[in-house]
Formats: sequence, C-alpha cells, structure tokens
Amino acid sequence: MATVPPGIRLLVSFDRDQWYRALTFILTFLLYTSFHLSRKPISIVKSELHKNCSSVNELATMASSSSSQQPSLPSLHTGTDCSWKPFDKRNYKQLLGAMDYSFLCAYAVGMYLSGIIGERVPIRLYLTVGMLTSGLFTCLFGLGYVYNIHNLGFYIFVQVANGLVQTTGWPSVVTCIGNWFGKGRRGLIMGLWNSHTSVGNILGSLIAGYWVSSNWGLSFIVPGLIIAVMGIVCFFFLIEHPNDLKSMYAHNSSPSKNVPTRSWNGVNGQTEVYLQYKDNKTQSYDTELLLPRDGVCVPMQPVVVVKRELEPSAISFMGALRIPGVIEFSLCLLFAKLVSYTFLFWLPLYITKAAHLDAKKAGDLSTLFDVGGIVGGILAGVISDKLGKRATTCAVMLLLAAPTLYGFSMISELGLGPTVGMLLVCGCLVNGPYSLITTAVSADLGTHKSLKGNARALSTVTAIIDGTGSVGAALGPLLAGLLSAGGWDRVFYMLMTADFLALLILLRLVAKELTSTKSRPISTVELKEH
Repeated sequence: MATVPPGIRLLVSFDRDQWYRALTFILTFLLYTSFHLSRKPISIVKSELHKNCSSVNELATMASSSSSQQPSLPSLHTGTDCSWKPFDKRNYKQLLGAMDYSFLCAYAVGMYLSGIIGERVPIRLYLTVGMLTSGLFTCLFGLGYVYNIHNLGFYIFVQVANGLVQTTGWPSVVTCIGNWFGKGRRGLIMGLWNSHTSVGNILGSLIAGYWVSSNWGLSFIVPGLIIAVMGIVCFFFLIEHPNDLKSMYAHNSSPSKNVPTRSWNGVNGQTEVYLQYKDNKTQSYDTELLLPRDGVCVPMQPVVVVKRELEPSAISFMGALRIPGVIEFSLCLLFAKLVSYTFLFWLPLYITKAAHLDAKKAGDLSTLFDVGGIVGGILAGVISDKLGKRATTCAVMLLLAAPTLYGFSMISELGLGPTVGMLLVCGCLVNGPYSLITTAVSADLGTHKSLKGNARALSTVTAIIDGTGSVGAALGPLLAGLLSAGGWDRVFYMLMTADFLALLILLRLVAKELTSTKSRPISTVELKEH
C-alpha cells in the first residue's frame, strides 16, 4: 500500500476549528485589504489633478519659436490649463486638503456610531452593505472623469459619503478576529493580520498608478469594483463567532435521529423519558459535554430549551470609556494616525515635488513606506507579546520615529537610494504603534477583565479607539495642505510634534507597566478565549 503524501498528512492534521480560524483570518484580511485599496487612489491621482505644466509650456514655446514662416501666436497652454478643474488654481493644495478632510472627518464621526450599530446588527450583513456602498461611491469619483465633471461639490459629496460607509469595516473585522483568536500571542497574530493595511495601500498604489496618466477615472473604478465583489464574498462566507458554528452543528444533529429514547413508569406511576447515549456516535459540541459515554440512561427534565448563559447586553459608550487604558490609547492613536495618514495622502505628491518624478513613479516609490509598515506592525506585535508591555513597545517606537522623520526630510532631496532606505525605516516606526494600538491593544481592552466576559464590548471599544484616531487622520492631511504652502519643512515639524505628543500621553501607562511586578509575557498568561 502506498504511503499517504506528506501534504495530505499535513492537511488532515488540522481539526475543523483550526480550518475555520484560518478561513476567518484570511477572509477578514482580504476584506480590509480591499477597504484600504479603495482609499489609496486619491493620493496617487492628486499629482494628475494638478500637473506641473512647465514642461508643456516649454514645448509650446519651442514649437512657436522654431516656426519662422508663421506669425507668432500666443501659447495654447497656460500655466495651469493642463490640470483638472477646479484643481487648476493656485490654492489647489487647500482644495485637495479639503477633499481629504471631508472623507476623514466623515470617517471619524461615523466611526463612533459604527461600533455601536455593529454590536446590535449582524456583522456579516452590516459589513456586506458597507462594502457594496463603498464600492459604489469609489466608482462615482472615477465617473467624474468619464463624464467630465468639474464641480468641487460633487467630489466633496462623494468623499463624505464614502467616509461614512467605510466606517463599517474596521469594527466589524476586528470583532470577528477577536472572537476567533484569544489573547495568547495576539500581538503576533494581529501584527501579521494587520499587514492588510499596507498590502491594501500597495495594491491601491499600483492599480491607481497603472491608469493615472492615461485615464485616472479607472484608478477609482477598478478598486471600487474590487471592494464591491469582496462584499459579496463576505456575505457568503464570513463567520462572525465560533458559537455560530456550534449552533449549526447542534441543529443538524437532531436528538430524535441520533439518540434513541426509552420510557417506562417511574416513581408514583409517572412516565419518565430517558436519552440513551451510544459511545460510537459522534455528538454535537453541547451533547458531547452533557451526556456520559457509558451507555447510561439519563432522565430528561421537563425543560424544552436550556441556555448556557444569558446573552450579554451591549456596552454603553460611557461604559467603554471607563475601561482602563481606553482614553490614553485613543488619544495616542489620534496623533499616531495623524502622522500615518499624512503620509498616506501626501507622500506621493511630496515625492513628485521633492524628487521630480512623474505620478506613476512617485506612487510606486511610496509603496516602500507601506512595506516598512508591514515589518513594523509584525515587529511591534512580537515584542509586545514577548515583554507583555504594549504601551512601552509603542512608546519606544514613537521616540525613535520623530528624529527619523526629520532625517527623511533632509535625505529625500539627496537622491533615490537614500530615499528608499528612509522610507522603509519611517514606515516601520510610524506604522508600528498605529498597527499595535488598532489591533492587539483594541482587542485586549475590548475583552478586559472588568467586562466580566462580555464579548459584545469589543466592537464599541474598537470604534472609540479608531474613531478618536480618525480625528487625527482627518487633521493631518488638512494641516499638511495648509502648511505645505509655506514649505514642506513645516509639514515635517508638525509630524514630529505629533509623535512627541503621542509619546507623552502614554507615559503614565509606560510607568505603570515598568513598575508592575506582575508583568510577564502575554503568551504565558492564562486568559479565556471567547
């Protein structure tokens, strides 16, 4: 008889629960990758909405001067007529900043409501509707190019609407991943999982960059279709909680079919009904725990349905704020996300101006920041798991990030090689704390011991932390648009100040962690999975 191939032996070595965990991990990863993929095009298209038309003017001047047989005609191109109206004016940076602000402000406001709604409706349906509508509004922005729309109000409206519906994503996927994975090695698992943010940014940059110079409308339409398709996939395959599977298997294995019954006269002539358990039968999760394996007859009590525990009520907004650490990490994320989203929305344009590259090359180069972000998120998760100190890990990375940002502003003008290296380092140090707070820290606080096992608080806690961070995400690009008019140095000073403020907010938690005698690696702490 032939031996079983090693690949098959590996596949069958995993039990059913592990396969469902892997499915949830991969599916939620792909779902939120599509969210970030659909947000990235605006940063790539900015340099196309307002072009540097000096080269066009030079070509027009050379053509008119070389033609001596024809009378001199005025240039057909002005300094801005190759740009897309209404972004052809001198205040184009403020207009582009206003578009970013409209999206991110709507996202920040909607995030506080999203977590509360997400705990009261089925997550799968909530996420599906959000992804379909997000795909619609992303495509609408691209249709502005197709139908030659130059009304600023149209683009602002699309950005606001898209910002609101995109808030359905983060609380939903974090709640799902938190339901399936316990606290042991949560930093590593969520560090790997949170790389979807950077993967989405990279894919969004590459997809948008492919069409940005020829037809920037497709830079939005294609990502919009992708997130809509992923919304349909979410509807058919997302499993919100392991208990959903238990109820399904319990329903499929009906007692009337799998377990025979006996009845005879009991005490005082009353008829008692018994369930007989046979050891060679595979029972459901709950039956397996309740029934013995010795063929013993167990008398049934006159109870039709028995619930193992009462359904926990959703936590209030103020109740979530009282969880220790929620306020500090929320405010820290405000400044950390301010830095990260300023890079997200303005880095390609900065590279275009500083390194004198076209829109496609600048977009491709900006993906290195996200590559560094993947490494930073995983590194922060591993270190925090090993040390058992989430706040301290964030604080050290924030302390190193500020001088690195200053170094990037100096080195980026020295050539392509140094810029590549500094982009990787900046991405690692900037996105490391941001990644750790939005994933492992949020999940830890959402399952804090003060909640007494109420898993329904996770969505609200996640929304509060990320919603507060989104306020910073809205302010960062807006301030960058205003400050860049006086020079990019001011933007980098603003980013360094934000990093230092984030560090100061965490100092109390850092001191508490360092002085705690109970601090030990999180992976060794016995914590209940839920």
